[in-house]
Amino acid sequence: MRKVENKQIRIKDKQEIEGKSEMTKAGPVFVPPVDIYEDEDALVMVADMPGVEKDGIDIHLEDNELSIQGQVKKDESVLSPIYIEYKTGDYFRRFTLPSVIDREKIDATIASGVLKVILPKAEAAKPRKIIVRGG
Repeated sequence: MRKVENKQIRIKDKQEIEGKSEMTKAGPVFVPPVDIYEDEDALVMVADMPGVEKDGIDIHLEDNELSIQGQVKKDESVLSPIYIEYKTGDYFRRFTLPSVIDREKIDATIASGVLKVILPKAEAAKPRKIIVRGG
């Protein structure tokens, strides 16, 4: 008989950015949780940014730094909240990219608050099979 471990799911609270300098924008800015996957052709980053739409995403690549900024549309509701469990705010995250990434072919999509950034590997960095010839 196989023993099954009892694993509990831990919910991670949103982390607000704690910078050394002051933010020039009012309101909280959060660090979006990101998963990074790799295959032979690319690195794939998946970031959770609930409330962010296509026109609210700003991605910059300068030198080896990829910056992702997501802006949440403000709620225009006339209702006044009396109890809030979920904080809303913008998102910001910065990554240093390895030199194996083909910077000209980076692609990004967002759907339902999930940002997917595909970072293709340069041809020189892709694994390849070396053919051995007889002497």
